[in-house]
Amino acid sequence: MVNMAETKVELIEGCHVPVLLPNGDGWHASEILSIKELNGKKLYYIHYEDYNKRLDEWVPVERMDLSKLEQPKKDVKTPVKKAEGVSAGTGSVAGATTTGPPPAGPPRVVNGGSRPPSPEREPVYENGSMQSLGLSNSGAMKVHIGGGGGFNRKRKLDEDTDSQDAPSTPRQTGSMVAHHDDIITRMKNINLIEFGKWRIKPWYFSPYPQELTSLPIMYICEYCLKYLKSGKCLERHLAKCLYKHPPGNELYRSDKISVFEIDGRKNKQYAQHLCLLAKLFLDHKTLYFDTDPFLFYCMCEQDNRGYHLVGFFSKEKESAEDFNVACILTLPPYQRKGYGKLLIEFSYELSKVECKTGSPEKPLSDLGLLSYRSYWSQTILEILLEMKPNESGERPCITINEISELTSIKKDDVISTLQHLNLINYYKGQYIITLSEEQIQTQERAMAKRPIRIDPKCLHWQPKDWSKRGKW
Repeated sequence: MVNMAETKVELIEGCHVPVLLPNGDGWHASEILSIKELNGKKLYYIHYEDYNKRLDEWVPVERMDLSKLEQPKKDVKTPVKKAEGVSAGTGSVAGATTTGPPPAGPPRVVNGGSRPPSPEREPVYENGSMQSLGLSNSGAMKVHIGGGGGFNRKRKLDEDTDSQDAPSTPRQTGSMVAHHDDIITRMKNINLIEFGKWRIKPWYFSPYPQELTSLPIMYICEYCLKYLKSGKCLERHLAKCLYKHPPGNELYRSDKISVFEIDGRKNKQYAQHLCLLAKLFLDHKTLYFDTDPFLFYCMCEQDNRGYHLVGFFSKEKESAEDFNVACILTLPPYQRKGYGKLLIEFSYELSKVECKTGSPEKPLSDLGLLSYRSYWSQTILEILLEMKPNESGERPCITINEISELTSIKKDDVISTLQHLNLINYYKGQYIITLSEEQIQTQERAMAKRPIRIDPKCLHWQPKDWSKRGKW
């Protein structure tokens, strides 16, 4: 909707104006972040308020309702950071803050994930505690299968099981650091990438060299992840590229799926390139150039041309909080095919070999939280459904500790999942896990959609005690 007085209206950065959504589904409040001129026509980079940044786009004035234009408030200024270094290391890499090309190579990745059109605010992770359920670590709960209607549900649980308290101060160690948006990192800087047989539109800012940001397409070698400026450069590079799979040790192979372990110190350049690529699809991550404290686990599909990167996760060599994942990503062409859960399942298989319980680095992104909640729910329900009544016909009993030990999922995550599923009921002075027929059928349908699973017999890996190593 363009006002006839359009020429008299001053459109500047910081203006708020309704913009017609790309699917034509109504107007949405937006903020103008930047302005450019292309072929004599002005385009405006807008952020849809309360929507994820990956939906931001360049729009012409014709898609704006200028009758409802609001000029920016003078007392509100967007802070612009000075050029800094960029980090490595859950579905996301935090926004690197740099106004020019990165220092001598890409960064190390941190926490996060991709997001749908949902509120921009990071969902707070639910920290279920033993106290919130009134359970001791060893307190047993009876499992009631296929019922759920006739109990007096005097639940002593918080009503809002999705509300979670964020840590008051950010961690200053590992891969989580404080992250603040600035005008540079709020805008996508790469238009399109060619990666193997795919051409992909990036979702977020990534600090690639500035000379590449003006190109219509940036080319990335799918084997060594080197970035190039043209198809001809890529062609020449592939003729002499020594890689046909990620560097490091292949520690898992089943059918066409392989997983390679990459040490961030021994294969620094590959790790840095991986972090730069991941940052294109992960928000709320910070990039550092130090990848030494991290291990990267790259999942690949194999064919006669080589090993093609599907996704990866990173983890700290030493984590005081027992995080088994720092950053996790499935590349867009392979999403919604079960690879996300496969990566999560693999991270817990490593925790089982280490005889530890693990958890992803918090806070999780909204898609990261959905993926983990889905995995935790299916894994815990699988355990509960395998339990049978004893010989005397009594209902089976299980403790939080036992579920945690069987799955390697941390106790807090087990409790938060049971709360989220509304499985715990207070009945006659004790807590009972109640599974309805509907929940059982939902679980069976969900498991039927997971044809790919990790086979522990195909995992050949011996964990290292990094605390005893003088050098990484």
